[in-house]
Amino acid sequence: MKVAQIKITRIAGLLYLLQIPLGVFGIMYGPKFLIDKSSWSQTITNITSNEFIFRLSIVSAILCALVTIATAVFISEVLKPVNYRIAKWIVIFTLVLAPITLLNKLNNIAVLLITQKSEYFVIFSDQDRKSLSYLFLNMHEYGIKIINIFFGLWLLPMGYLIIKSKYIPKIIGFLLLITCIGYLADFITFFLFSEFKINISQYTWIGEVYMVLWLILKGAKKQIKYE
Repeated sequence: MKVAQIKITRIAGLLYLLQIPLGVFGIMYGPKFLIDKSSWSQTITNITSNEFIFRLSIVSAILCALVTIATAVFISEVLKPVNYRIAKWIVIFTLVLAPITLLNKLNNIAVLLITQKSEYFVIFSDQDRKSLSYLFLNMHEYGIKIINIFFGLWLLPMGYLIIKSKYIPKIIGFLLLITCIGYLADFITFFLFSEFKINISQYTWIGEVYMVLWLILKGAKKQIKYE
C-alpha cells in the first residue's frame, strides 16, 4: 500500500478522535458544569467564579468545529473512490457548521463581558445583567441545536458512501445514518416539542466511535483503490 494512503486514513482517524474531547468539553461538560437551569443567579456565580473553565469551553468548541473541517477533508479523501461528488458534501456541510459555531460562541463571549461589569454595562443593575446573561445563554442553547443540523448532515453522505463501499464494513455506514437521525431529531424536538427534554443524539453516537476505530486500527491496513 502507498504510504500516502496510510497517512490519509490514520490522520482522518486521529482528527476524528480529537473531536471527541474537544466536543465533549466544549459543548457538553463545560456548559453542564456551570449552567444551573433552576437558578440563573447561581449560573452567573458559577461562570464568574470559574471563568477560566468557561473560556476554555469556548475555545474547545471553536477548535472542535475547525478540527471537524480538517476531519471531513481527510475522510472525503478516504471515500472519494466510491463517489467523488458525494464525498465533497462531507466537507461542504462542515464548512457551513464552522462559521455558525463561531458566531454562536459570541453569545457566550457576551455573557463574559456582561458578568465582568464592563464599562459598557454600568448603567444596568445586577438584575439587568443577569437577565441579559440569561438571554445570551438561551440564544447559545438555540444555536447549539441549529449546529446539530450540520453535525448530523455531514454524516449523511459519509454513511451512504460507506454502505456503497467495498472496503469499510457496511454496519458502520448504517450506524452513522442513525447518528445523523439522532442529531436531526434533537433539532426538531427542541424547536417543535419543547416539553421533550431527552437528547436523542446521546444514544445514537456509537457509529462515530466505530468509524474512528476503523480509520485508526483497520483503515490503514486496507488497500483502497484510488481512481
